[in-house]
Amino acid sequence: MKTLIVYNHPYNGSFCHAILESVKKGALEAGNEVDVIDLDSDCFNPVMTGADLIAFKNRQAIDEQSIDYINRLREADHLVIIFPIWWELMPAMMKGFVDKVIFPGSVYGYIGSGHGLRTMLTNLKSTTVITTMNTPKLKYKYIYRNAIKNALIKGTFKKLGLKKVKWISFNMIKTSSEETRKKWLLNMEKKFANK
Repeated sequence: MKTLIVYNHPYNGSFCHAILESVKKGALEAGNEVDVIDLDSDCFNPVMTGADLIAFKNRQAIDEQSIDYINRLREADHLVIIFPIWWELMPAMMKGFVDKVIFPGSVYGYIGSGHGLRTMLTNLKSTTVITTMNTPKLKYKYIYRNAIKNALIKGTFKKLGLKKVKWISFNMIKTSSEETRKKWLLNMEKKFANK
């Protein structure tokens, strides 16, 4: 089994980075091969250019880094995406990953009249999105209407037809205790050790 982790956070001292290490450790304990795409370390350019949009229309990616990511995604059995929520949304690099890697002709195709989508990620058995934020869970749900759930989980992954898509959210990070964070990290390690 191959676990692909797509990670986006510019600071290696962040709680997101600690989550990355716990997920990686757990997946390795499960005997999985682990591949990490670190968008920040890779200096990924999230901007869709005019040429990228023409390529989108023609259903053939042209950005070399995106093509590499697409190939790695197509080989994955499990996908894990880790990022912080800033201003109630994903950072630019993660949004750019969605724009430039979730690409027609490589990751999905159109059904019939072009209104439906079908996944081309035939190996993918599960997708887990893990986020951190400082917004309280109920406030994010009722005031901000679960923006990530609606845009990324439903509006992207489930629309593509991916199965077993889960979202794990760690809220109120700044005010959480060291003990709570250690417990969360241990739970992440155990979760991915059992995959």
